[in-house]
Formats: sequence, structure tokens, C-alpha cells
Amino acid sequence: MTASDIELDALKQVMNRRLDDLYQATDSTAASRKPVELDQASVGRLSRIDAMQMQAMAMAAERLRGHEIERIKAALKRIDDGDFGACVTCGEDIAPKRLSVDPTISTCIRCASGG
Repeated sequence: MTASDIELDALKQVMNRRLDDLYQATDSTAASRKPVELDQASVGRLSRIDAMQMQAMAMAAERLRGHEIERIKAALKRIDDGDFGACVTCGEDIAPKRLSVDPTISTCIRCASGG
């Protein structure tokens, strides 16, 4: 096993732990994303508005988690396929510093900036 393989294994472990954390967060916030009860007899108008706002924020956070989960899964697939570190657009190497900031990055800086 090469040093590069060891680094990729460590990176996979980190990404898999992050996936576990994201899935746990999704499970633990499921109740806050449920529809808000509109019965004015049990909940006042301002409380209902506050609950709807909290629900909207929880749903937005869930969407962000979903996007992050998909990016991590795609990065793990690129590792398994042997394509990790190569730009999916042009095929050139992605700068190691760029990957160290976010290992789910799939494009080089040139392609990411549209150039």
C-alpha cells in the first residue's frame, strides 16, 4: 500500500464519518420539518408563524445536508474509481491545496471559474 493509498483511505474514513453525522442530523431533525398545525384554537397566530419559520429553516438546513451528502458520495465514488483529484470537466489535476480545503471539489479552479 502506497502513501497515496493510505492518505485516500484516511480521507475516505473522514468522509464516511461526516456522512454518518449528516444522516444522524437528518434523523434528529425530522420532527422540526413536519407540517405546522394550522389549528388556531390550540396555537396562536404568532406562535404558528414562528413555527412555520422554524420549519422553513429546518427544511433549508436539510436541503444543504442533502447537497453535502451527494457531494461526499460522489467524491467517495471518484476515490473508488481511481478518478479522485482529477477535474471532472477537463481531466486536469485539481490543486492539492484546493482538495485539502474541500475534498468533495470535483473541478479545477479554471473550470470552476468558467474559464
